[in-house]
Amino acid sequence: MKIRVKVTPSSKTEEVTREGDCFMVKVKEPPKEGKANKAVVKLLAEYFGVSRRQVVISSGFKSRNKVIEVSN
Repeated sequence: MKIRVKVTPSSKTEEVTREGDCFMVKVKEPPKEGKANKAVVKLLAEYFGVSRRQVVISSGFKSRNKVIEVSN
């Protein structure tokens, strides 16, 4: 399944919330050297109960708005 995600890097908390058909993901990592992207993948894998390999960023590597593919 493909989901739309809006990321908030350098946040004080780490959480995943859903607003309509878009997920809001807050991570503590800064948006440097892919650290925030790795944190997003880890957090979404925990949220959906899948391994990290099953969560792939399809587009938006350098954007706050991403399309992420989660396979079952």
